[in-house]
Amino acid sequence: MKLSEFAKNIIHSFLMIFALIILIITILRTIFYPDLAFDLKSIYIIMGFSLLGSLMNIILYSSHDLSEQQMRVRIIVHFGALELILISLAAVLGIVNNALHVIIMALEIAVIYVIVRLLSWQNDKKEAKKINEKLKMMR
Repeated sequence: MKLSEFAKNIIHSFLMIFALIILIITILRTIFYPDLAFDLKSIYIIMGFSLLGSLMNIILYSSHDLSEQQMRVRIIVHFGALELILISLAAVLGIVNNALHVIIMALEIAVIYVIVRLLSWQNDKKEAKKINEKLKMMR
């Protein structure tokens, strides 16, 4: 993967993660805390966490093709590092105070990670289909 493609993927990932977090929080707040509004500080914190999460994609970057097993190992390391760094940062900022908050945040990170992975997989599948159609036209 070229470095420019990687930078594009990081920006795409940042925007997708940020949008998902805002969407999920908005839905949950509408249900459980309808009077609670977003303040500027919480938007900046969400942006920071989203940016940090997307920058962690450096673990997945490789200038050459990887085997399926190498990619799976990198995905596992990426997820573990993401959980560790985001929860540590949340603890330093005082967002998580006890074990229950840590578990809830870990689950939130896991759910958003799975959603982003599924959306990326769907996009890859669509791109592969386009490439296959172009190859069929060339024959």
